[in-house]
Amino acid sequence: MKDSSEKIAADSSVLIDYTLALESGTVIESTQGTDPLRFKMGDGSLIEGLEAALVGLSAGDRQCVQLDPREAFGFADETNVHLMTRDKFPADMELEPGLIVGFTTPSGEEVPGKILELPDETLAVIDFNHPLAGHTITFDVEVLAVGEQEEVK
Repeated sequence: MKDSSEKIAADSSVLIDYTLALESGTVIESTQGTDPLRFKMGDGSLIEGLEAALVGLSAGDRQCVQLDPREAFGFADETNVHLMTRDKFPADMELEPGLIVGFTTPSGEEVPGKILELPDETLAVIDFNHPLAGHTITFDVEVLAVGEQEEVK
């Protein structure tokens, strides 16, 4: 087992419990009461602002950090809102504002889009911005372990 004082650095393997909440206090994601998150720093599991908050922490440390949109998921971009015809959706799909639908880009990437409005029987307004764009988020984390993945239990 690694020294429990090992500090999180680039490429560290980490096990954490965390809660992500909006500025209103609404919890958007949490591992509390479920399985903790295992990841390797830099693997894309967390956005850069969240990883930066972990650097230098050791097992047993807690950190609560608030990230503004620039550090978190960016700001909403009006050019990511598109008008689409309803024939682009499966005929049996019940469309309604707020519904998140998976779309495939021409390059084959899966991206979520949120239906903002249905202005008439043939059109849908879809927002392809990240759902947390424009929000300040609070990241409350407890580091459970730092070390090799097989050692991080």
